[in-house]
Amino acid sequence: MKQPLLGKHNAGLLFILSAPSGTGKTTLVQMLTKEFDRVVLSVTYTTREKREGEIDGVHYSFITKEQFIARIDEGDFLEYVEIYGDYYGTSKSWVEEQRQKGKHVFLVIDTQGTALLKGRVDAVTIFVLPPSLEELKRRLTLRRSDSMEMIEKRLKWAKREIKAIGNYQYCIVNDDLQTAYQILRSIVIAEEHRFNIECVHSQGDKSWILKIT
Repeated sequence: MKQPLLGKHNAGLLFILSAPSGTGKTTLVQMLTKEFDRVVLSVTYTTREKREGEIDGVHYSFITKEQFIARIDEGDFLEYVEIYGDYYGTSKSWVEEQRQKGKHVFLVIDTQGTALLKGRVDAVTIFVLPPSLEELKRRLTLRRSDSMEMIEKRLKWAKREIKAIGNYQYCIVNDDLQTAYQILRSIVIAEEHRFNIECVHSQGDKSWILKIT
């Protein structure tokens, strides 16, 4: 029987992916989740307003600022940041539950969140770049979800985020979506097989069982 590309380990890996808004980071991870049932995208909690077409619990979990602060006090967030006056956070318990099920969890978070997690979690870090800031502005404008004032704020923030690229292990330029996806896909497959593993025979030496050591 043909062996799957993913799913050799009992516990899943943690991936952190960051990119300026409009770069296509969420689209890339969603492509992974469609191809591999072992990959899941962490749904971020946020206090910002829901955009047209967004579904609560799918794109984000939308809660009030009061509810968010209550979760902070309860220690429910693995990380959280404030951007443009709104909060964004990742549920600690949800991530651990998914990893124990053997799922590779993707956190699509801001560079601030990545910095907060550095040294606290064992994660593979990936940064996605737009081809240029001009192209990023064009994509943000075509999205028609922000005012020109907000687009300028996002571009200013993008310049700050790009300066943090040295904190990441991998960099992908999303010039062509399919090419960028194949690179991301390759990183995930390689990282699963990069772990030190112990090989033992199973079923009378007819197959292998791979265990993390």
